[in-house]
Amino acid sequence: MGLFSFLTQEIAIDLGTANTIIIHNDKIVVDEPSIVAVDASTQKLIAIGERARQMHGKTHENIRTIRPLRDGVIADFDAAEKMIRGMIKMINNNKTQLFSPALKIVICIPSGSTEVEIRAVRDSSEHAGGREVLMIWEPMAAAIGMGVDVEAPEGSMVVDIGGGTTEIAVISLGGIVSNQSIRIAGDDLTADIREYMRHQHNIKIGERTAEDIKINVGSALPDLEDPPADYIVRGPHQMTALPMDIPVSYQEIAHCLDRSISKIEAAILVTLEHTPPELYTDIYEKGIFLAGGGALLRGLARRLQEKTRIPFHVAEDPLHAVARGTGIALKNSDKFSFLIK
Repeated sequence: MGLFSFLTQEIAIDLGTANTIIIHNDKIVVDEPSIVAVDASTQKLIAIGERARQMHGKTHENIRTIRPLRDGVIADFDAAEKMIRGMIKMINNNKTQLFSPALKIVICIPSGSTEVEIRAVRDSSEHAGGREVLMIWEPMAAAIGMGVDVEAPEGSMVVDIGGGTTEIAVISLGGIVSNQSIRIAGDDLTADIREYMRHQHNIKIGERTAEDIKINVGSALPDLEDPPADYIVRGPHQMTALPMDIPVSYQEIAHCLDRSISKIEAAILVTLEHTPPELYTDIYEKGIFLAGGGALLRGLARRLQEKTRIPFHVAEDPLHAVARGTGIALKNSDKFSFLIK
């Protein structure tokens, strides 16, 4: 083994709009919100991940919190580079190293990415220390992470609802046969909740509170078998600025998320429409695989199943399916022909 291979560190990165996950030696070593806090005047990094998320919406004029990714792609190149570099440092924090190791990185990207967006991810990864950067399409990584044999001569369909994009793809023989990448996902559901609370209850809430509502009483259906208790939301009245306590039920949230979920349903149906008949039969027999944070929304699998009349299988760990798939792709990078070099 040469000195170079000894000093090479292999990592897999799921660079998500909401969360970034890094896998090293088959273990999740970093799982942090995709957010950075910087000094407004010097642009120096103050915090990343969970520490920066705690500052979000609570900063003064000298501190700015930035989410470097929007709709699944890099919106702020400089912040993205700082975030990737900082999160890679977290892996090596406890180790005293004479040299920084050369990095071999496999990173996942939305299937609807343009050449410019792919170049932005590659450049950010290289500037953060990546010597060799390979890429994998997000739905392909999700399928691998859920144990689907992507190289088999049969059709598999994956729906990955992340923070910024919903990736829908039909996979066969190690390639994507038909796909849709729509910019309706977790962030849009959060924005819908903020808007609804403003219009319906005259209460102003921030992004974090809307996210908490989604987690506690988020639902895709107005009739659940095991309904959650109402969630109490606190905030100022829009007009008077006096404090308010509003109980919010899951039925209300199901109603407010209906329009965005309908768009996801429509995209799934369009993808099925463009699927060759032989692969459609495979999908009908095997069902559709559901991954990403959006898969945790109560009643979503049932609603999609009723719409498409095809069974939906939610991943065992939907939040980490893409990251695990990216980790498997890293281990098999010499065998998987579909990795983008």
